[in-house]
Amino acid sequence: MNGRWRKRGCVYAPPSVALHPKLATHAANPLPVHLAGDVYRVFYSGRDSANRSSVGAVDVDVVRGEVVQVHAEPFFVHGPPGSFFEAGVSIGCLHTVGEQTWMLFMGWQTPEGGHWRGDIGALRVGNDLSLSLDGDRPWMGVDATDPMSLSYPWSLRLADGTWRLWYGSTLAWDAGNGEMLHVINAATSVDGRHWTREGLSVPFQLGRAQAFSRPTVVVDDRGGFDMWFSYRGAPGCAYRIGRARSADGLAWCLCLDEAGIDVSADGWDSEMVEYPFVWTHGGQRYMLYNGNGHGRSGFGLAQWEGD
Repeated sequence: MNGRWRKRGCVYAPPSVALHPKLATHAANPLPVHLAGDVYRVFYSGRDSANRSSVGAVDVDVVRGEVVQVHAEPFFVHGPPGSFFEAGVSIGCLHTVGEQTWMLFMGWQTPEGGHWRGDIGALRVGNDLSLSLDGDRPWMGVDATDPMSLSYPWSLRLADGTWRLWYGSTLAWDAGNGEMLHVINAATSVDGRHWTREGLSVPFQLGRAQAFSRPTVVVDDRGGFDMWFSYRGAPGCAYRIGRARSADGLAWCLCLDEAGIDVSADGWDSEMVEYPFVWTHGGQRYMLYNGNGHGRSGFGLAQWEGD
């Protein structure tokens, strides 16, 4: 699938006067949930004055590219000290098994005297789109395959009924060039609950693409797989949005130059673009993504133009 993303502009940026202390800055990791017609509730990760992220939302007409309702109260707040999400909640994707839907997220920790780290957690999504924590332990934590830190999950149910999960995993806080090695790993499941971890899924390139975040995966019309994600390759480099392709969802090829989107010459996304979420509505493929400041400048909308 060849083409490019046509930017529709910044859709939502946090107001200068905070809606709520827990949503004082940032609107990162946008995640759309369909309400009716062309309107989606776009959940996002906002931050408080201590940089801890909680979940807020605005309702957006994606065809018009306009906010139709702003929700002033957070839908879910980061955890208490000692919890696996004490330092924040960065949302990833929805995961539905049977009648239950979860919102998967990265839970941040900042242990005293140690390096920040993350685990994958799950929020139960109610019929009214309320959010509640599904247990006080991580949904997926560190183990021998993922020994250091986990991030940004994306799940997909395949045509044969099995599940595949892509997520971030830290292999080194410094890969020898001052930048961490944080790759995209994969796991499989027959029931969407119990996972077999498979290790590295998407290849990396030291010095160019070695710190990945927030994969988003779609199946194309030919049954192949497209993935967009954030990446960077060295200290001081800002995030860009990259792309990978796969015929079977198992073996991936990096196609960084085929992402179809880059920073703008000026404005809210002129320094970086990151944290994409790709989905289809009304036969049109859309992307929500963040710009400058890791979501401080808000999130924008783009439409795919191509095959």
